Amino acid sequence: MPIYEYEPLDPARTCAKCAGRFEVIQGIDEEPLSSCPHCGEGVRKVISWCRAAIVETSDEHTRVSRQISEYEREGMWSHAAELADTHSEKVGDGEMKMRALDDYKKAGYEVATLERHASRNKD
Repeated sequence: MPIYEYEPLDPARTCAKCAGRFEVIQGIDEEPLSSCPHCGEGVRKVISWCRAAIVETSDEHTRVSRQISEYEREGMWSHAAELADTHSEKVGDGEMKMRALDDYKKAGYEVATLERHASRNKD
């Protein structure tokens, strides 16, 4: 069953339960609440800003990320950069591309060259 969020119509006339937003578990076919179940004051349903998500990563991505971290711990910046760069191109991961660029910088590569490389790959 879905969870819906509600907020009071008049925040000055609310109980402690509906003073801010509150959640209600309701069936999809149920009518939206028009009043607080505790104090009876008017409420309206609001759009939830769900920020949680389950992200599944492939075994390969997990393995590559661990190997990059190992190279970084050992100070092997060019190895970490090359692996991150190659993998980011393969899977289209912008965050991993940025990690590769950071590792290239730590390995001593020229920043201007890296920036040109990054902008060329964005196009």
